[in-house]
Amino acid sequence: MTQRPDLAWRIVDTAVALAEQRSWEAIRLHEVAAALGITLDDIRQHFREKEDLVGAWFDRADAAMLREAAAPEVARLPTRARLHRVIMTWLEALQPQRRVTREMILGQCEFGHLHVQIPAILRISRTVQWMREAAGLRDAGIRRALAETVLTSLYVTTFIYWLRDDSAHSARTRDLLDSLLEKAEFLAGRVPGFAPPAEPRIQSTPASSVPPPPIHKPIL
Repeated sequence: MTQRPDLAWRIVDTAVALAEQRSWEAIRLHEVAAALGITLDDIRQHFREKEDLVGAWFDRADAAMLREAAAPEVARLPTRARLHRVIMTWLEALQPQRRVTREMILGQCEFGHLHVQIPAILRISRTVQWMREAAGLRDAGIRRALAETVLTSLYVTTFIYWLRDDSAHSARTRDLLDSLLEKAEFLAGRVPGFAPPAEPRIQSTPASSVPPPPIHKPIL
């Protein structure tokens, strides 16, 4: 992921803060420039248009997810638990500004905004690739294509649900994601030719002294 200089992040943070006071649709870049005491050309050096700030906002969630995935305890989780952890971490990075995030998405969905919608689709694909890496998925070939389709559907469904979830700590979203992952895990073991390889065992004591741990099948 490209590292953004401090000013770029300040531009994004200021735009989101202003949107918190009104709405994302109402914010104009000249207002962001005025709030920061910079020029529009300063903003243009980092962002070609307002919609680029949306991409940068989701870059922040990607970064939070990858930092979480780097934790040793996450790497030791079975695949289903790792996927749940990284997806929820992605959402939690946006939680404090969920209303503004929802407005960003709705703005991209407006009819006729193909110049916004096509990059948004590519943006989803990029995030899904980082999720695969964060979860340590190892499938390839046709199995990978199927897994990406399933994960994309699962991620988008969860994201859309989360945008309207007002439960404490997004509890309903967590339950939904767990249910979707459980179903995906169930189906993955029953599709001919797509049973993924078993995950490596992690042993902290000699195998002769304790029974081997159960093998958790990756769901994708």
